[in-house]
Amino acid sequence: MSKYQNKLMEYIESHPEFIQPESRKNEMVNNFLKPGLQDLCVSRTSFTWGIPVEFDPGHIVYVWIDALSNYISALGYKNEKFDEFDKYWPADVHMVAKDIMRFHAIIWPAMLMALDLPLPKHLAVHGWITFNGQKMSKSLGNVVDPFVLGERYGADAIRYHILREMALGADSSFSNEIMINRINSDLANGLGNLVSRTVAMVQKYFGGTLPTERESGEFDDDLIETATSLRAKVDDFMDKTQLQNALAEIFKLVSRANKYIDETAPWVIAKDETKKARLATVLYNLLEAIRIACTLLSAFMPTTMPKALEQIGACDKCAGYENCDKFGVLPADVTVHKGDALFPRIDVEKEIEELNSIIKNNEGESEETKALREELEGVAQIGIDDFAKVDLRVCEVKTCEPVKKSKKLLQFTIFDGVKDRTVVSGIANYYKPDELIGKKIILVQNLKPAKLCGVESCGMILSAVHGDDLKVVFVDNMPVGSKIC
Repeated sequence: MSKYQNKLMEYIESHPEFIQPESRKNEMVNNFLKPGLQDLCVSRTSFTWGIPVEFDPGHIVYVWIDALSNYISALGYKNEKFDEFDKYWPADVHMVAKDIMRFHAIIWPAMLMALDLPLPKHLAVHGWITFNGQKMSKSLGNVVDPFVLGERYGADAIRYHILREMALGADSSFSNEIMINRINSDLANGLGNLVSRTVAMVQKYFGGTLPTERESGEFDDDLIETATSLRAKVDDFMDKTQLQNALAEIFKLVSRANKYIDETAPWVIAKDETKKARLATVLYNLLEAIRIACTLLSAFMPTTMPKALEQIGACDKCAGYENCDKFGVLPADVTVHKGDALFPRIDVEKEIEELNSIIKNNEGESEETKALREELEGVAQIGIDDFAKVDLRVCEVKTCEPVKKSKKLLQFTIFDGVKDRTVVSGIANYYKPDELIGKKIILVQNLKPAKLCGVESCGMILSAVHGDDLKVVFVDNMPVGSKIC
């Protein structure tokens, strides 16, 4: 590491965009580079799992050296299995949490310099999500179940809230009240209400399809300028990985469009039969503003935004990123399609009470989450020495047939690389015998023999269970006798 200290310092100083935000760059420079980089031992002797050092079996490659190299080996560097290294390296962005910043800002760049490879263009360092100002902790009882939130409000709303609240580099305090108020203000009252009002007015005043006659008026130019200048601003923030600011900019257009409704008062214009062209222009301008906002929001809310674009009559081509700086893309005679509310308004007090009860009592969990939590909480922790006692081996199924007098059991002849052995497994309800013959499976090889329906079973086949489903773990690309570790 010491060999690359000056080179790293020069690179960071000449590439101010490399580590963002700047406060994180200063932390790396002042705490590690200026005091002098210490050489790093790239192996460990305190455990046995991992990649062994070839010339000294007592040493295991330090996991961070192993893990960081996966960024390029998984793309095909120095191997023939993959071939996307030239396409994807150097990465445009590495996004990491602040607690692993040193590995990505100093150790990884030094490794790449040693290999004479380009560094990632940008390292974006984010903070932690805290709960009411505290780090989430099971002992404090403040752990939030993302499955519960996703089921209640939709993943898009939760993703939007987290990205809108979290400034790059800083911690973000999550609370149920902040989240619900954000969903109500931005998504329900802001965007959702804009889409709903606009579509409803097109249906009420024109039967769902706008006429093609147009008449410009006051306030049009300001709305159009806000809409057409938006993409460049969002692009700039996205290039800096300032997602919070990008979202804030998009919602300035949403707010401007809602204000435009109040300024133009379409319900007043509709009373004058001679103003049909002006009314159509106002509603068309609103639909175009919505199109631009929702297209840019699709990167953040990929499930909900297509529904919004469908409601305003935007085809796939109209809703393309390349059209986000253009106004007048929707057909002049666009037809809208009323749909369900995109983001229903939430009763804050009632919802807070229910969520607090969920956190306290684990109520309202999905069946999947509840089953997984109960299973994990009921499993005793073991040490690495306990795990090492289990001998897992790749074996091949030679024969398979039902066990007489049993509806659930199958009897196997399994080759473990040295000899054949008999194994009985209760998977007859999930597999037919001929589906398993010739397959390579993982066997718990040193399990004490047991008799099942009169047949002695010498081992246990590894499988995964989820609800009522069961799948045997197949490893057809591994040689028989390979040890699982």
